[in-house]
Amino acid sequence: MNPHDFAKGVEKMVDPMQVGKTHYLQTKLKKLPICLQKKIIKSHTKKAGQMPFVVEPYCSFLFYKVPDPSKIEKFMPDGFKPIKSAAFIGDTEEYYGIVSMFRIHTNVFWGARAEYYLVAENEKTGLISWVMMDYISDTISYDEINGLKSPDIKNAALTTTCEGDFICSMETADHKKYVEADFSLKNAKMRPLNQRLWIEGNTSIAYGPRAGEPDGDLFSLTFFPEEMKEALDIPLKDVREAKVASDTAGKFGAILDKVISFPYAQHMLSDAPGVHTHYESEQALREAASKTSFKKIAHL
Repeated sequence: MNPHDFAKGVEKMVDPMQVGKTHYLQTKLKKLPICLQKKIIKSHTKKAGQMPFVVEPYCSFLFYKVPDPSKIEKFMPDGFKPIKSAAFIGDTEEYYGIVSMFRIHTNVFWGARAEYYLVAENEKTGLISWVMMDYISDTISYDEINGLKSPDIKNAALTTTCEGDFICSMETADHKKYVEADFSLKNAKMRPLNQRLWIEGNTSIAYGPRAGEPDGDLFSLTFFPEEMKEALDIPLKDVREAKVASDTAGKFGAILDKVISFPYAQHMLSDAPGVHTHYESEQALREAASKTSFKKIAHL
């Protein structure tokens, strides 16, 4: 298995008709108690283990430098602590909060999402981890607090234009959470990414205690490391707008430091709810991706 065949295999697992069925099912299950929703979902997904996870081109990230790490310690799950890292190879390491903006298609949901992360170290494994503080989406989602969650937002705009601009406009109905971003891609340059941040971080993702997982439950993505090899470094002078608000994440006095965009689709397998795949190294991740048998992965 190579990255080309892996991408093809992941895409072929996505069934748009199944997505529609899942959205219909969510309208029925959301009427049940959350504890029962969780039991049904985990029972249903346990046989699958992993689901196709395709991040569409121009997934973008706002990196905010956090001047005082003590202000974010209380938002960490037990066993995690803030750690300095760098987005690109050769950059100065800083404490970061990250906002990602992307469109995604899977075989259970399809739409736009914005996610808020803090960069941390898992003290048990020593891996850099992305602790999810909060998220908003125009499609269904799942977490331990909300169960099968209805969309937070309507009429999301997340796209690129013929003039080489990236545009994101996402806001909840109560106006408490939003992401507004507008920047030019024309002067951006591809740069090699800090592999530890991007590879370890995407194989050690934890929901923070205020974003749906009170115990910091982990999950992982499985992918070829080349998916995180390089990305566009957007000059800050080309950023027209970058506004973020979340009633759970807080701003921590953060300062916009980097804007990054991936000009290609990223193909991965995501752990299903209740499943945690652990990779202790980049080599272990590569071996798992190369040995993937899509015929053996049960469909959700």
